[in-house]
Amino acid sequence: MIPVGEFRNLGSDQNQKYRVLKPWWDVFSEYLCLAMLMLGVFGCTLQLTQEKIACLPSRYTSPTPNAINCNHLETYGENETTESPINPIIQEVKGRKNDLDIHQYVFVNHYCYTKFVHWFAKFFPYLVVIHTMVFMVASSFWFKYPGTSSKIELFVSILGKCFDSPWTTRALSEVSEERGEEKLVSLRRNTISKDPPEKHRTDDEETVGLLRSSSVKSNPDRKVPEPQSTLTALDKKEGEQAKALFEKVKKFRTHVEEADLLYVMYVLQTSLKLLKFLLVIIYTTVLLHNIQIVVRCLVPPDLTGYNIYCCNNNKAPLFSKLAYCYICFVGVYGLVCVYTLYWLFHRPLKEYSFEQVRFETGINDIPDVKNDFAFLLHLVDQYDSLYSKRFAVFLSEVSESRLYHLNLNYEWKAKKLRTRLAKNSSNRLELHLVMLPGLPDTVFELNEVEALKLEQVKNVTFPPSVAKLESLQELSLIYCPAKLQLPAMNFFKEHLKILRLAFESVEELPLWMYSLHELEQLHLNGPLSNEVSRSTSLESLRDLKSLRLLILRCHLTKIPTSVGDVALQLQRLSIYNEGGKLQALSCLKKLTNLVSLELVSCELERIPSAIFSLSNLQELDLKENRLTTVEEILSLQHCQRLMTLRLWHNKITYVPDHISKLHSLETLDISWNKIRKLPSRLFYCTKLRHLDVSHNHLTSLPSEVGILQGLQYFSAAFNSLESLPEELFSCKRLRTLAVGSNCLSYLSPRVSNLGQLVRLELKGNRFGSLPLELKDCPLLALSGIIAEDRLLEQLFTDVEAGPCDEINEDSISE
Repeated sequence: MIPVGEFRNLGSDQNQKYRVLKPWWDVFSEYLCLAMLMLGVFGCTLQLTQEKIACLPSRYTSPTPNAINCNHLETYGENETTESPINPIIQEVKGRKNDLDIHQYVFVNHYCYTKFVHWFAKFFPYLVVIHTMVFMVASSFWFKYPGTSSKIELFVSILGKCFDSPWTTRALSEVSEERGEEKLVSLRRNTISKDPPEKHRTDDEETVGLLRSSSVKSNPDRKVPEPQSTLTALDKKEGEQAKALFEKVKKFRTHVEEADLLYVMYVLQTSLKLLKFLLVIIYTTVLLHNIQIVVRCLVPPDLTGYNIYCCNNNKAPLFSKLAYCYICFVGVYGLVCVYTLYWLFHRPLKEYSFEQVRFETGINDIPDVKNDFAFLLHLVDQYDSLYSKRFAVFLSEVSESRLYHLNLNYEWKAKKLRTRLAKNSSNRLELHLVMLPGLPDTVFELNEVEALKLEQVKNVTFPPSVAKLESLQELSLIYCPAKLQLPAMNFFKEHLKILRLAFESVEELPLWMYSLHELEQLHLNGPLSNEVSRSTSLESLRDLKSLRLLILRCHLTKIPTSVGDVALQLQRLSIYNEGGKLQALSCLKKLTNLVSLELVSCELERIPSAIFSLSNLQELDLKENRLTTVEEILSLQHCQRLMTLRLWHNKITYVPDHISKLHSLETLDISWNKIRKLPSRLFYCTKLRHLDVSHNHLTSLPSEVGILQGLQYFSAAFNSLESLPEELFSCKRLRTLAVGSNCLSYLSPRVSNLGQLVRLELKGNRFGSLPLELKDCPLLALSGIIAEDRLLEQLFTDVEAGPCDEINEDSISE
């Protein structure tokens, strides 16, 4: 016999594993199934161990056997003394043997049990066991079905790990502390509400959180813990485990939210149990009367001499009582199924809102979920809502960023960060961090850092400890939105001089940028809209009172109106328009103190007239536009201080003679154009020191080039020059001469007159040899001559390395 304890432990491992997904009705149904199973096992045990039926022959007979009713034997017995029976059809058997052999009784018992006992009375216990097993299988079918079992198993595994994770406890405790402190601050405000407004305003300012605050409610009055104390709260192994949990939750959510298979399967199995309940109730109620105590049995008279036997079904009284108990259990089970379906269809189980959890925990960025993910969480709430509360920590991006920040501190120690320090283009000691999940706290231990560059770093928030970087003057945020706490904001206001921002949308521009009153340089790289809406364009720059340099790498149709807010102090403006056509330039007239102006890739077809009113302009760069003519260059004479003019990378075909009116011009770059001839009047700009006419279509140079006695740099490379004018070699201050990639075949010996020459580019011409007079150039070394190897080999024995071998590139291109 199978012990009942074995059935009690049936599926105990599974029950423990999936208990969080079993609401009270499923648990109650399991207990009901267990009771029904015990009832069925008890009945089956009786059926197998006890005698089934005991039959005795009836002393009455009748031509119509159905007239004999074993239940009325007592009536027949009372009239036995009368001479004739009450019913003439029923006759008493006389002259028959009535002391049958034991084997005959055994045969009759088996024969009558098989032929005349109703099947329901015989198999009732087995039916109970079978139906109970079906109920149990239907209750847990979705735990075994291939399409749902993997999702359920993964969810239960993740849920258990999230519940037990030390990070969950820590995150909830931190939020609880913050909310407790917020209550204390609120209580303190109520207590001092009668104080003067000035003091009350100060308290309000002290309790300001983040600018563009994060999703977690935080109290700025709370003292920020040191990195060491933070690290001791969670060891590295636990932090890595929590990090892996965040990734699993993300993938599971993506996988499960796509469909509602779990919900459909649960509805189907509940519906199946309800249909099974109806079937059992109906046929059990109908067939219950067939469990009879006395059964009439017809046996062929040739076997024993009697044709009618009255049999006693020994187990019928007990089975009848068990049947009534079974009906009661099944009835309760059916009511539970009805309630389950009501719960499934009455509540919106395909959506799960964490509104209550957000209110209780203070973590405001927990996203609502849907479909199967929502259904699983609804089931978990029926078990214990604390599971959902702790699981929600791993759905929060802020919680994840805090964990990544903690792991980041483990990985990026101060010693490792110091290895990444290097000098940048501004000759400042720069720390460059790329694609980190956050900003390590150890950064603020490097007080020697002068420039901080963060590129694609996520979830950056500058805490008050940024004030430790006393040397910090330059900040670069490359596709890296950042937030500031109030103490950090005050620090940046006083110390930050240069700010570089690269962004994908104007909404990513930090609001604190507009209040840096000590900022001197602002570099913006990203899309800036010219729409009227302030939310899609630059806000007022009025508070940037120290701004001197503004660089915009954007796609603009007009210069932002906010640039006019800094018109009085702005000295340098650079616009790299990335090929977009810049049309409205009238606001340039307001920039009266502008010294340098760059309009690059703005699709300009002429020099904007607004530039002519900039009397203090010294440098003008119109690179990569669509200039074909510069006739209006005459108007640049109003810019009396203009010293540098760059018209390179355009489509200019000629230079007008009145360029000579630009008497202050010292640097002229008209390279990468389509100029075929230079006007002689160009060389009446006698202050020219740097002249670049390379990458054009020049075939000759005017002899007036000799007028430029102050010329230090001259490049005519990549043209079609066949000869150089002798007057060129009278420019005795020339330090760099670049005439490579032309059609030159002869270099005048007068090159020896260039006593200041340190670099000579001749490669790409048709020289047969170089003049030996090159040795008379005292500062020209062999390394300063750029020519073919064969030409240099000829000079190797005659030309020795001069004292200019170690002259740096800055002095060469002066």
